[in-house]
Amino acid sequence: MRNGFKVYDSDTHVTASAEDLELYLASSIKELVPELGAFKTPVRRTSAGSVLEPPYPHRFSLGSSGGGWGSDAPRTLGEAAPQANTDRRPQKFMGSKLPSADGEWVAASRLKDMDEEGVDVQLMVPGVPRGHADARVDAEFMRANHRFLNDFCGTSPHRLKALLTLDARFIEDSVQEIKTWGKTTWAVGIWLNLPLDFPLDHPSLEPVWAAVEEEGLCVVHHSFSGGYPGYRDLWQSPFLGRTASHPWGAMRAVASFMGAGIMDRYPSIRFSILESGFGWLPFWSARMQDQMEYMGYVPELKHAITDYMTGGRFFASIVLHEGPEMVNMVSNMMGSHLLMYSSDYPHPETRFPGSVDLVLNWEALDKDLLPSIMWDNAVKCFGEP
Repeated sequence: MRNGFKVYDSDTHVTASAEDLELYLASSIKELVPELGAFKTPVRRTSAGSVLEPPYPHRFSLGSSGGGWGSDAPRTLGEAAPQANTDRRPQKFMGSKLPSADGEWVAASRLKDMDEEGVDVQLMVPGVPRGHADARVDAEFMRANHRFLNDFCGTSPHRLKALLTLDARFIEDSVQEIKTWGKTTWAVGIWLNLPLDFPLDHPSLEPVWAAVEEEGLCVVHHSFSGGYPGYRDLWQSPFLGRTASHPWGAMRAVASFMGAGIMDRYPSIRFSILESGFGWLPFWSARMQDQMEYMGYVPELKHAITDYMTGGRFFASIVLHEGPEMVNMVSNMMGSHLLMYSSDYPHPETRFPGSVDLVLNWEALDKDLLPSIMWDNAVKCFGEP
């Protein structure tokens, strides 16, 4: 709690070290990957920028995640091509103090940082190794990561929440993971990895949506630097990639999910976007409604698409740089029940340890919105902690 306000951070990140995750892998993984150690890479610097000393922790890197500007040779705008042997510079840390160096994978350190910032609950988006040539390996890492999260969140089950990270390449296994973990205290939503050119509205995903609704979870879209929609035409520019692909990825996901009638077929399902901006929501809502009538190519829906956006089952995390005026505008146009506080901890975009104070001190913000943004809307989205 901070200054009398309960705080639910709706977008943070957690990635198990290889040393931790290996403890949760089934013994059969040795048969699938006899050379498992070859897939470990040392972590010399945390995502926030802390420089680590030997002995280094490791992360598993199983293969390509699908490409994208995050792995392309970087080109600076105005230059004809990427410069030879150009190193990709770390993203600038936007806070005033680096988070705990091991807060990305050690629960006690994470809880300490939460206490310092005044955060009661965190929703964590897990990083999961994927990209092995054998899909069975990726499926086992998915399962192992959920076992890790069960213990990680179990250290403080009413404060640490996480998404189930699923994959459209193995739908039956993903559905089983929903059934296995859906009733736990920590699992509050799903994030579904889609292969390239595999649409979110594909009919083969119906068992996933049915299981999500049965377990009372939330479907979450969160953009990443690999496999974005549009990542192949960003001209090798990290600036264009990070600026454009996050909101565009969310725009596509919202239009696909809502335009396909999924919210009609599953009347209690909830949908949320994280780390993708939010100022575009009123524009996109109106444009989708118009284009549905003008262009078609969507099934008949029970409601206007704007009603799905404002009807209490759609949520979006704020990004701090869009500021209080944007929060006021979107809340006034679409309802005070939609936006949720988020910090992106422990990634460089966080303003740690001042992210909560930044929002609470926004003078231009309609102060009546604070309880909803800081706590109530996240609870509606992810459930009572």
